[in-house]
Amino acid sequence: MLQIKRKIINTKRAPAAIGPYSQATKFNNLIFISGQIAINPDSNKLLDKDITVQTKQVIENLKAILEDAGSSLEKVLKVSIFVTDIQDFDRVNQVYSEYFGTSLPARAFVEVRNLPKGARIEIEAISFC
Repeated sequence: MLQIKRKIINTKRAPAAIGPYSQATKFNNLIFISGQIAINPDSNKLLDKDITVQTKQVIENLKAILEDAGSSLEKVLKVSIFVTDIQDFDRVNQVYSEYFGTSLPARAFVEVRNLPKGARIEIEAISFC
């Protein structure tokens, strides 16, 4: 019989949730990471409005959560990216490819009207460990 294990993941290496949710939830060997924006976990402030700077911080936040959950960027299965300007597609892809290399998870890239705290990008992910 399948044993079901659910665990809430919280790390100080990534920004705390800004609402009633967890940074991530681990379910058996899957990790579901809540959307991350470019908040620096040390200052708890949103970074510069530059999309490249914000994308790097968002992926660093994802990476920290993954590592504390026993996973890594190489094990990410699916990513959803939300941006406030679709014209940032190429710049986001440039940073994204530096982090994900050849692992290339499935992905959605969607333009939205607004994001929390005035962020320009938010990324959520599903991984395994």
